[in-house]
Formats: sequence, C-alpha cells, structure tokens
Amino acid sequence: MSTLEYTLPVIWALLIGVAVAMYVVLDGFDLGLGILFPFFKTEAQRDQAMNTVAPFWDGNETWLVLGGGGLWVAFPKAYAVIMPAVYLPIIIMLLALIFRGVAFEFRWVAKPHHHHWDVAFAAGSTLAAFAQGVVLGALLQEIRVENGQFAGGAFDWLTPFSVMCGLALVAGYALLGATWLMMKAGGDVEHLARRMGTPLLLGMLGFIALVSVWTPLQIGRIADRWFSLPNFYWLAPLPLATLLLAWFCWRGIQNNRTLVPFASAAGLFLLAYIGLLISNAPYLVPPTITLWQAAAHPSSQVFLLIGAVILLPMILGYTVFVFWVFRGKVQPGEGYH
Repeated sequence: MSTLEYTLPVIWALLIGVAVAMYVVLDGFDLGLGILFPFFKTEAQRDQAMNTVAPFWDGNETWLVLGGGGLWVAFPKAYAVIMPAVYLPIIIMLLALIFRGVAFEFRWVAKPHHHHWDVAFAAGSTLAAFAQGVVLGALLQEIRVENGQFAGGAFDWLTPFSVMCGLALVAGYALLGATWLMMKAGGDVEHLARRMGTPLLLGMLGFIALVSVWTPLQIGRIADRWFSLPNFYWLAPLPLATLLLAWFCWRGIQNNRTLVPFASAAGLFLLAYIGLLISNAPYLVPPTITLWQAAAHPSSQVFLLIGAVILLPMILGYTVFVFWVFRGKVQPGEGYH
C-alpha cells in the first residue's frame, strides 16, 4: 500500500467524522427542541421556542448531506453494505426530517388552524432522532457481511440494543434542546427548559452507562479494546471527563448559567462519539471492512477532496456568521417570522 493509498482514506474518515459530529451537535439541538415541543403548553411558548432555531435549522442539516455524501463517494464499498442493512430506518429518518421541515414553515402560515403542523413537527423530530439512534445501534451490533456484501435480512437492525440506542439519542437530543433554550430563550420557556434539564441530563448519563456496559458484554473486541492493558490506563480519562462535564452541566443548570449547560451537553455528545470511534476504529463496517478496504480509488478521492477543501471553509464560515449575527436571547413576543 502506497503512502497516498494509506493517507487519503484517513483524511476522508476524519472529514466525515467531523461532519457527523457537527451534525449531531448542531441539528441535535433543533431536533431536541421538536422533541420537547409538546411540553410547551401555550402557543406563545411554542412560537418563542421555534424562533430560537429559525435562523439555524435548515443550515444545520448541511452537515448530514456532507457526511452521507462523503461516505458514498469516498467509501463506496462501506456505503453499499451499510445502506441495505438500514434502508428502512434511513427512509423513516428522511421522511421524518421532511415532515418536520414542512411543518416548521407551514405552521406559521396556517394559523390559527396549525395544530396538526405542531403535531407533525414534534412527531417528525422525535422519529428522526429515534431512527438515527437505531441506525447507530445497527452499526454497533455488527452487520452481517459475506464476500464484501450485506448478507443479513431486512429487519436485522431491529433489536433490543438498536431500540435502546434510538431511545438514548432521543434523550440526548432532548437535553441539547433544553440547554439550547437555556442559552437562547428568555422568560417562561427558559424556566421550563431548566426544570427539564436535570432529569434529561440524568437520563442521558443513564443511557451512556448502559451503552458502556452493554457493548463490551455483547462484543468481545470492544471489551478487549477498553479493558486490556495498557489500553485501560490510556482510555480511563474519557469516562472521567464525561463525569466532569456532566457535573459542569448540572451546575450550569442549577446556577442559571446560559452557555455552560449547552457547551457541557455538546461536550458529552462529543465524548460519547469519540468513545464509539475508539471502540470501532479502524472499521467502517465493524468488524469486517476497514476504511482502507472500503476506500474509493485514490484518483477519485483526490478529485473529491479538492471540492471538499473548497466547500468546507465556506460551510464553516456560513455557520459561524449565522450564529454571530443571531446571537443573544429571543425574548417572549420576539421572533423572525
């Protein structure tokens, strides 16, 4: 294997990893807001909550396109195995995202007969989050592969473990949504988000603990990765950092801080994400297909990398610009519609 053949897949894996991490954090908080939507009892509260994400939500999903498109073009063999294994939850996720996007816009023009759009927004957000967790669980529990092709059934993804991962992502996104509202909303919406924050934090920590126990008990190679020596000593700071961030998040919620709870919740997501990467690297389809085995031809990767190098700074610049322009809290009665 030449240096180029070794290096390019690593670069593309890092790019896709960054895109997925950005999507989880950025689209996670507005999906979380949709999950929490039924808890806002008045129309004014729901309007205010939606207005906190109005300038951001559609741009956040750019990262999903980058991550999914990057997997398709840079690692076509992995894409060809993963997609047949999770077609149904992927389709459910995409339909749910479409419904919530349509509902986001249509509820404003349908007033006062907009109740069904409120339901579509909440249901689409919850279902999209759950489907993403199910896809993650299906990958973690290992896809059956023979001769480089998917060899399982249409419903192999539907297991207790994948359902648990779906519920875990719903709880985690709800925590991101609550901490986002602590940072971006004022008045009753902020107070309600703070009341929900601690239970959601405990729920997310419970799911992190459950995944951390379930995966090594179910999959031997993950147990070896984490609990063999000297790996155990090198990886021990990760759960300790998780506990520290959880404490920061809890203290931020209790002390009426604005940025600290959201930053800590996002940090918890990133640490959990890093933990999953550590458990499964260098596999794209655990435990059979590595990123080098799945990689496209180097010439294709170089050509596409040129486009990514041009587009990625533009996407990052746009994201930073929008968050800077629309900084500050949305108070009751304020909005962008």
